Amino acid sequence: MSKILVIDDERSIRNTLKDILEYEKYEVDLAEDGNKGVEMIRSAEYDVVLCDIKMPGLDGIEVLERAVVLAPDTPIVMISGHGNIDTAVDSIKKGAFDYIEKPLDLNRLLITIRNAMDKSNLVTETKILKRKVNKKYDIVGESKAITEVISMADRVAPTDARVLITGSNGTGKELVARRIHDQSNRASGPFVEVNCAAIPTELIESELFGHEKGAFTSAVKQRKGKFEQANGGTLFLDEIGDMSLSAQAKVLRALQESEISRVGGDKQIKVDVRVVAATNKNLSEEIEANKFREDLYHRLSVILIKVPTLNERIEDIPLLANHFIEQICSEYGMSQKTITDTAIAELQKLNWTGNIREFRNVIERLIILCDNEINEADVLKFAAPLN
Repeated sequence: MSKILVIDDERSIRNTLKDILEYEKYEVDLAEDGNKGVEMIRSAEYDVVLCDIKMPGLDGIEVLERAVVLAPDTPIVMISGHGNIDTAVDSIKKGAFDYIEKPLDLNRLLITIRNAMDKSNLVTETKILKRKVNKKYDIVGESKAITEVISMADRVAPTDARVLITGSNGTGKELVARRIHDQSNRASGPFVEVNCAAIPTELIESELFGHEKGAFTSAVKQRKGKFEQANGGTLFLDEIGDMSLSAQAKVLRALQESEISRVGGDKQIKVDVRVVAATNKNLSEEIEANKFREDLYHRLSVILIKVPTLNERIEDIPLLANHFIEQICSEYGMSQKTITDTAIAELQKLNWTGNIREFRNVIERLIILCDNEINEADVLKFAAPLN
Protein backbone atom coordinates (compact mmCIF):
# COMPACT_ATOMS: atom_id res chain seq x y z
CA MET A 1 0.00 0.00 0.00
CA SER A 2 1.40 3.40 -1.02
CA LYS A 3 2.11 5.79 1.83
CA ILE A 4 1.32 9.52 1.82
CA LEU A 5 2.24 12.20 4.34
CA VAL A 6 -0.07 15.22 4.70
CA ILE A 7 1.44 18.33 6.34
CA ASP A 8 -1.13 21.05 7.09
CA ASP A 9 -1.86 23.22 10.12
CA GLU A 10 -5.66 23.10 9.54
CA ARG A 11 -7.13 20.05 11.24
CA SER A 12 -10.23 19.98 9.04
CA ILE A 13 -8.12 19.82 5.84
CA ARG A 14 -5.84 17.15 7.31
CA ASN A 15 -8.76 14.95 8.29
CA THR A 16 -10.61 15.49 4.99
CA LEU A 17 -7.55 14.54 2.98
CA LYS A 18 -7.00 11.51 5.21
CA ASP A 19 -10.58 10.28 4.62
CA ILE A 20 -10.38 10.82 0.85
CA LEU A 21 -6.97 9.19 0.44
CA GLU A 22 -7.74 6.22 2.67
CA TYR A 23 -10.91 5.65 0.61
CA GLU A 24 -8.58 5.52 -2.43
CA LYS A 25 -6.59 2.78 -0.63
CA TYR A 26 -3.60 4.90 0.39
CA GLU A 27 -1.95 4.71 3.81
CA VAL A 28 -1.93 8.23 5.30
CA ASP A 29 0.13 9.91 8.03
CA LEU A 30 -0.64 13.41 9.31
CA ALA A 31 1.59 16.24 10.56
CA GLU A 32 0.11 19.40 12.09
CA ASP A 33 3.09 21.68 11.36
CA GLY A 34 6.33 21.94 9.42
CA ASN A 35 8.65 20.78 12.19
CA LYS A 36 6.59 17.64 12.77
CA GLY A 37 6.49 17.02 9.01
CA VAL A 38 10.28 17.25 8.65
CA GLU A 39 10.70 14.90 11.63
CA MET A 40 8.38 12.34 10.00
CA ILE A 41 10.13 12.60 6.61
CA ARG A 42 13.41 11.98 8.40
CA SER A 43 12.15 8.90 10.24
CA ALA A 44 9.96 7.19 7.61
CA GLU A 45 9.74 6.65 3.85
CA TYR A 46 6.82 8.12 1.89
CA ASP A 47 5.73 7.71 -1.72
CA VAL A 48 4.27 11.25 -1.83
CA VAL A 49 4.21 14.25 0.52
CA LEU A 50 1.40 16.85 0.43
CA CYS A 51 2.55 20.04 2.12
CA ASP A 52 0.73 23.31 2.84
CA ILE A 53 2.76 26.46 2.21
CA LYS A 54 1.40 28.92 4.81
CA MET A 55 2.00 27.44 8.26
CA PRO A 56 3.15 28.95 11.56
CA GLY A 57 6.77 28.28 12.48
CA LEU A 58 8.40 26.33 9.69
CA ASP A 59 6.51 27.19 6.49
CA GLY A 60 6.00 24.91 3.49
CA ILE A 61 8.88 26.28 1.42
CA GLU A 62 11.29 25.62 4.29
CA VAL A 63 9.86 22.12 4.66
CA LEU A 64 10.35 21.60 0.92
CA GLU A 65 14.00 22.73 1.08
CA ARG A 66 14.72 20.26 3.88
CA ALA A 67 12.67 17.45 2.33
CA VAL A 68 14.58 17.48 -0.98
CA VAL A 69 17.76 16.88 1.04
CA LEU A 70 16.32 14.25 3.40
CA ALA A 71 14.29 12.38 0.74
CA PRO A 72 15.48 13.54 -2.70
CA ASP A 73 13.45 10.88 -4.55
CA THR A 74 10.13 11.56 -2.81
CA PRO A 75 7.72 13.76 -4.82
CA ILE A 76 6.55 16.79 -2.82
CA VAL A 77 3.21 18.38 -3.83
CA MET A 78 2.71 21.90 -2.47
CA ILE A 79 -0.80 23.14 -1.65
CA SER A 80 -1.89 26.66 -0.70
CA GLY A 81 -4.85 29.00 -0.62
CA HIS A 82 -2.68 32.11 -0.52
CA GLY A 83 -0.34 31.49 -3.41
CA ASN A 84 0.16 33.05 -6.80
CA ILE A 85 2.18 32.30 -9.93
CA ASP A 86 5.42 33.44 -8.29
CA THR A 87 4.85 31.09 -5.36
CA ALA A 88 4.15 28.17 -7.70
CA VAL A 89 7.25 28.87 -9.80
CA ASP A 90 9.40 29.22 -6.67
CA SER A 91 8.12 25.87 -5.38
CA ILE A 92 8.89 24.06 -8.61
CA LYS A 93 12.36 25.64 -8.84
CA LYS A 94 13.12 24.41 -5.33
CA GLY A 95 12.20 20.82 -6.19
CA ALA A 96 8.42 20.45 -5.75
CA PHE A 97 6.75 17.89 -8.02
CA ASP A 98 3.65 20.07 -8.46
CA TYR A 99 1.64 22.93 -6.97
CA ILE A 100 -2.11 22.87 -6.28
CA GLU A 101 -4.27 25.81 -5.13
CA LYS A 102 -6.97 25.66 -2.48
CA PRO A 103 -9.85 24.99 -2.50
CA LEU A 104 -8.61 21.62 -3.70
CA ASP A 105 -10.12 20.09 -6.81
CA LEU A 106 -10.50 16.42 -5.90
CA ASN A 107 -9.91 15.08 -9.44
CA ARG A 108 -6.85 17.29 -9.92
CA LEU A 109 -5.46 16.17 -6.55
CA LEU A 110 -5.90 12.45 -7.27
CA ILE A 111 -4.42 12.74 -10.77
CA THR A 112 -1.42 14.64 -9.38
CA ILE A 113 -0.89 11.97 -6.72
CA ARG A 114 -1.08 9.19 -9.34
CA ASN A 115 1.46 11.02 -11.50
CA ALA A 116 3.71 11.48 -8.49
CA MET A 117 3.37 7.76 -7.71
CA ASP A 118 4.39 6.93 -11.28
CA LYS A 119 7.52 9.03 -10.84
CA SER A 120 8.24 7.40 -7.48
CA ASN A 121 7.86 3.90 -8.99
CA LEU A 122 10.07 4.85 -11.93
CA VAL A 123 12.80 6.07 -9.58
CA THR A 124 12.58 2.80 -7.62
CA GLU A 125 12.77 0.69 -10.80
CA THR A 126 15.73 2.73 -12.02
CA LYS A 127 17.57 2.13 -8.73
CA ILE A 128 16.95 -1.62 -8.99
CA LEU A 129 18.23 -1.68 -12.58
CA LYS A 130 21.30 0.34 -11.60
CA ARG A 131 22.05 -2.11 -8.79
CA LYS A 132 21.79 -4.98 -11.27
CA VAL A 133 24.07 -3.20 -13.73
CA ASN A 134 26.58 -2.31 -11.01
CA LYS A 135 26.57 -5.91 -9.77
CA LYS A 136 27.36 -7.05 -13.32
CA TYR A 137 30.52 -4.93 -13.17
CA ASP A 138 31.64 -6.00 -9.68
CA ILE A 139 35.29 -7.00 -9.30
CA VAL A 140 35.10 -10.38 -7.58
CA GLY A 141 38.03 -11.72 -5.58
CA GLU A 142 39.90 -11.60 -2.28
CA SER A 143 43.41 -12.58 -3.42
CA LYS A 144 46.28 -10.24 -2.66
CA ALA A 145 46.80 -9.58 -6.38
CA ILE A 146 43.25 -8.34 -7.01
CA THR A 147 42.78 -6.52 -3.69
CA GLU A 148 45.85 -4.43 -4.52
CA VAL A 149 44.23 -3.46 -7.83
CA ILE A 150 40.95 -2.58 -6.10
CA SER A 151 42.78 -0.55 -3.43
CA MET A 152 44.73 1.43 -6.02
CA ALA A 153 41.59 2.06 -8.11
CA ASP A 154 39.73 3.33 -5.03
CA ARG A 155 42.60 5.62 -4.03
CA VAL A 156 42.90 7.25 -7.45
CA ALA A 157 39.13 7.41 -8.16
CA PRO A 158 38.32 10.66 -6.25
CA THR A 159 41.02 12.53 -8.20
CA ASP A 160 41.01 13.49 -11.87
CA ALA A 161 44.36 11.78 -12.50
CA ARG A 162 44.61 9.86 -15.77
CA VAL A 163 44.98 6.11 -15.40
CA LEU A 164 46.57 3.54 -17.72
CA ILE A 165 45.35 -0.01 -17.08
CA THR A 166 47.45 -2.85 -18.45
CA GLY A 167 46.88 -6.58 -18.53
CA SER A 168 46.20 -9.55 -20.79
CA ASN A 169 42.96 -9.97 -22.73
CA GLY A 170 40.03 -11.02 -20.57
CA THR A 171 41.50 -9.98 -17.21
CA GLY A 172 38.81 -7.37 -16.50
CA LYS A 173 40.46 -4.06 -17.37
CA GLU A 174 37.06 -2.54 -18.17
CA LEU A 175 35.80 -3.47 -14.69
CA VAL A 176 38.67 -1.51 -13.15
CA ALA A 177 37.88 1.49 -15.37
CA ARG A 178 34.20 1.35 -14.39
CA ARG A 179 35.08 1.10 -10.70
CA ILE A 180 37.28 4.21 -10.98
CA HIS A 181 34.38 6.06 -12.63
CA ASP A 182 31.74 4.82 -10.15
CA GLN A 183 33.87 5.83 -7.15
CA SER A 184 34.77 9.23 -8.60
CA ASN A 185 33.22 12.68 -8.37
CA ARG A 186 32.11 12.12 -11.98
CA ALA A 187 29.94 9.09 -11.15
CA SER A 188 26.74 10.95 -12.09
CA GLY A 189 28.25 11.82 -15.48
CA PRO A 190 28.54 9.51 -18.51
CA PHE A 191 30.93 6.59 -18.83
CA VAL A 192 31.78 6.37 -22.54
CA GLU A 193 33.78 3.42 -23.86
CA VAL A 194 35.73 3.31 -27.11
CA ASN A 195 37.31 0.08 -28.34
CA CYS A 196 40.17 1.50 -30.39
CA ALA A 197 40.98 -1.91 -31.88
CA ALA A 198 37.46 -2.39 -33.27
CA ILE A 199 37.26 0.89 -35.19
CA PRO A 200 38.90 1.16 -38.65
CA THR A 201 41.86 3.56 -38.74
CA GLU A 202 40.10 5.90 -41.19
CA LEU A 203 37.11 6.26 -38.85
CA ILE A 204 38.79 6.55 -35.43
CA GLU A 205 39.18 10.34 -35.55
CA SER A 206 35.51 10.83 -36.47
CA GLU A 207 34.53 8.42 -33.69
CA LEU A 208 36.57 10.27 -31.07
CA PHE A 209 36.12 13.89 -32.13
CA GLY A 210 32.95 13.86 -34.25
CA HIS A 211 32.55 15.43 -37.67
CA GLU A 212 30.81 18.29 -39.41
CA LYS A 213 28.24 17.76 -42.13
CA GLY A 214 30.02 17.19 -45.47
CA ALA A 215 33.41 16.49 -43.88
CA PHE A 216 33.57 13.30 -45.98
CA THR A 217 31.32 11.42 -48.40
CA SER A 218 29.08 9.68 -45.86
CA ALA A 219 28.95 12.62 -43.41
CA VAL A 220 25.33 13.59 -44.14
CA LYS A 221 24.90 15.39 -40.82
CA GLN A 222 26.91 16.78 -37.92
CA ARG A 223 27.91 14.19 -35.31
CA LYS A 224 29.35 14.55 -31.82
CA GLY A 225 32.32 12.35 -31.01
CA LYS A 226 33.07 10.34 -27.88
CA PHE A 227 35.01 13.19 -26.24
CA GLU A 228 31.94 15.44 -26.39
CA GLN A 229 29.61 12.60 -25.35
CA ALA A 230 31.78 11.98 -22.27
CA ASN A 231 31.80 15.65 -21.22
CA GLY A 232 31.54 15.83 -17.42
CA GLY A 233 32.29 12.12 -17.12
CA THR A 234 34.86 9.49 -18.01
CA LEU A 235 36.16 8.43 -21.43
CA PHE A 236 37.52 4.87 -21.45
CA LEU A 237 39.93 4.29 -24.34
CA ASP A 238 40.18 0.51 -24.47
CA GLU A 239 43.03 -1.12 -26.45
CA ILE A 240 44.65 2.27 -26.98
CA GLY A 241 47.81 0.51 -28.17
CA ASP A 242 45.98 -0.21 -31.44
CA MET A 243 45.26 3.46 -32.17
CA SER A 244 46.86 5.02 -35.26
CA LEU A 245 49.67 7.54 -34.80
CA SER A 246 47.59 10.34 -36.38
CA ALA A 247 44.76 9.73 -33.93
CA GLN A 248 47.28 9.54 -31.07
CA ALA A 249 48.49 13.04 -31.99
CA LYS A 250 44.95 14.43 -31.77
CA VAL A 251 44.27 12.65 -28.48
CA LEU A 252 47.50 14.12 -27.08
CA ARG A 253 46.40 17.62 -28.08
CA ALA A 254 42.94 17.06 -26.56
CA LEU A 255 44.56 16.04 -23.27
CA GLN A 256 46.94 19.01 -23.31
CA GLU A 257 44.41 21.69 -24.25
CA SER A 258 41.14 20.16 -22.94
CA GLU A 259 39.56 20.99 -26.27
CA ILE A 260 38.87 19.22 -29.55
CA SER A 261 37.79 20.08 -33.07
CA ARG A 262 35.47 17.96 -35.16
CA VAL A 263 36.69 16.44 -38.43
CA GLY A 264 36.04 18.99 -41.16
CA GLY A 265 35.58 21.84 -38.67
CA ASP A 266 37.71 24.72 -37.36
CA LYS A 267 35.80 25.47 -34.15
CA GLN A 268 37.60 24.58 -30.91
CA ILE A 269 35.25 22.87 -28.45
CA LYS A 270 36.09 22.78 -24.73
CA VAL A 271 35.65 19.37 -23.09
CA ASP A 272 35.81 18.35 -19.44
CA VAL A 273 36.72 14.68 -19.63
CA ARG A 274 38.69 12.28 -17.47
CA VAL A 275 40.53 9.78 -19.65
CA VAL A 276 41.16 6.22 -18.49
CA ALA A 277 43.02 4.05 -21.02
CA ALA A 278 43.74 0.33 -21.23
CA THR A 279 45.91 -1.92 -23.35
CA ASN A 280 47.06 -5.53 -23.55
CA LYS A 281 50.25 -4.48 -25.34
CA ASN A 282 53.65 -3.63 -23.93
CA LEU A 283 53.71 0.09 -24.71
CA SER A 284 57.44 0.36 -24.04
CA GLU A 285 58.03 -2.06 -26.92
CA GLU A 286 55.48 -0.19 -29.06
CA ILE A 287 57.33 3.08 -28.39
CA GLU A 288 60.65 1.46 -29.37
CA ALA A 289 59.03 0.27 -32.61
CA ASN A 290 57.68 3.81 -33.29
CA LYS A 291 54.10 2.52 -33.10
CA PHE A 292 53.12 4.53 -30.01
CA ARG A 293 53.93 8.11 -29.03
CA GLU A 294 56.09 8.38 -25.93
CA ASP A 295 54.63 11.80 -25.05
CA LEU A 296 51.10 10.35 -25.14
CA TYR A 297 52.20 7.45 -22.95
CA HIS A 298 53.46 9.87 -20.30
CA ARG A 299 50.21 11.88 -20.52
CA LEU A 300 48.11 8.77 -19.97
CA SER A 301 50.18 6.98 -17.34
CA VAL A 302 49.92 9.30 -14.34
CA ILE A 303 48.74 6.18 -12.51
CA LEU A 304 49.61 2.68 -13.77
CA ILE A 305 47.44 -0.28 -12.77
CA LYS A 306 48.33 -3.81 -13.89
CA VAL A 307 45.48 -6.31 -13.71
CA PRO A 308 46.67 -9.85 -12.86
CA THR A 309 45.87 -12.89 -15.00
CA LEU A 310 43.51 -15.54 -13.62
CA ASN A 311 46.49 -17.91 -13.32
CA GLU A 312 48.02 -15.36 -10.91
CA ARG A 313 44.93 -15.40 -8.69
CA ILE A 314 43.62 -18.98 -8.76
CA GLU A 315 42.58 -18.65 -5.10
CA ASP A 316 39.74 -16.44 -6.38
CA ILE A 317 38.28 -19.24 -8.53
CA PRO A 318 35.76 -20.46 -5.85
CA LEU A 319 34.34 -16.93 -5.48
CA LEU A 320 34.30 -16.35 -9.25
CA ALA A 321 32.62 -19.69 -9.92
CA ASN A 322 29.79 -19.02 -7.47
CA HIS A 323 29.45 -15.43 -8.69
CA PHE A 324 29.06 -16.48 -12.33
CA ILE A 325 26.76 -19.40 -11.47
CA GLU A 326 24.41 -17.01 -9.65
CA GLN A 327 24.63 -14.41 -12.41
CA ILE A 328 24.16 -16.79 -15.37
CA CYS A 329 21.36 -18.82 -13.76
CA SER A 330 19.55 -15.55 -13.04
CA GLU A 331 20.01 -14.38 -16.65
CA TYR A 332 18.63 -17.68 -17.97
CA GLY A 333 15.76 -17.79 -15.45
CA MET A 334 17.05 -21.13 -14.15
CA SER A 335 17.06 -22.47 -10.60
CA GLN A 336 20.41 -21.89 -8.92
CA LYS A 337 22.97 -24.64 -9.49
CA THR A 338 25.76 -25.58 -7.12
CA ILE A 339 29.36 -26.68 -7.65
CA THR A 340 31.32 -29.17 -5.55
CA ASP A 341 34.68 -28.50 -3.90
CA THR A 342 36.32 -31.21 -6.04
CA ALA A 343 34.98 -29.50 -9.19
CA ILE A 344 36.48 -26.21 -7.99
CA ALA A 345 39.80 -27.97 -7.40
CA GLU A 346 39.78 -29.24 -10.99
CA LEU A 347 39.04 -25.74 -12.31
CA GLN A 348 42.05 -24.46 -10.37
CA LYS A 349 44.32 -26.95 -12.18
CA LEU A 350 43.49 -25.61 -15.65
CA ASN A 351 45.60 -23.11 -17.58
CA TRP A 352 43.37 -20.07 -18.09
CA THR A 353 44.95 -18.39 -21.11
CA GLY A 354 41.71 -16.49 -21.79
CA ASN A 355 41.48 -15.33 -18.16
CA ILE A 356 38.13 -14.25 -16.65
CA ARG A 357 36.40 -14.15 -20.04
CA GLU A 358 37.32 -17.78 -20.75
CA PHE A 359 36.43 -18.80 -17.19
CA ARG A 360 32.94 -17.30 -17.46
CA ASN A 361 32.36 -19.08 -20.75
CA VAL A 362 33.34 -22.41 -19.15
CA ILE A 363 30.98 -21.82 -16.21
CA GLU A 364 28.18 -21.00 -18.66
CA ARG A 365 28.93 -24.23 -20.56
CA LEU A 366 28.80 -26.24 -17.33
CA ILE A 367 25.50 -24.66 -16.31
CA ILE A 368 23.92 -25.52 -19.65
CA LEU A 369 25.24 -29.08 -19.95
CA CYS A 370 25.24 -30.29 -16.34
CA ASP A 371 22.66 -31.25 -13.73
CA ASN A 372 21.80 -29.15 -10.68
CA GLU A 373 25.15 -29.99 -9.05
CA ILE A 374 28.33 -29.47 -11.09
CA ASN A 375 30.88 -32.09 -10.06
CA GLU A 376 34.47 -33.08 -10.77
CA ALA A 377 33.49 -35.41 -13.64
CA ASP A 378 31.56 -32.57 -15.31
CA VAL A 379 34.62 -30.30 -15.20
CA LEU A 380 36.85 -33.03 -16.65
CA LYS A 381 34.33 -33.68 -19.42
CA PHE A 382 33.23 -30.16 -20.40
CA ALA A 383 35.70 -27.57 -19.07
CA ALA A 384 38.58 -28.34 -21.41
CA PRO A 385 38.36 -26.75 -24.90
CA LEU A 386 36.37 -28.93 -27.29
CA ASN A 387 38.40 -30.61 -30.05
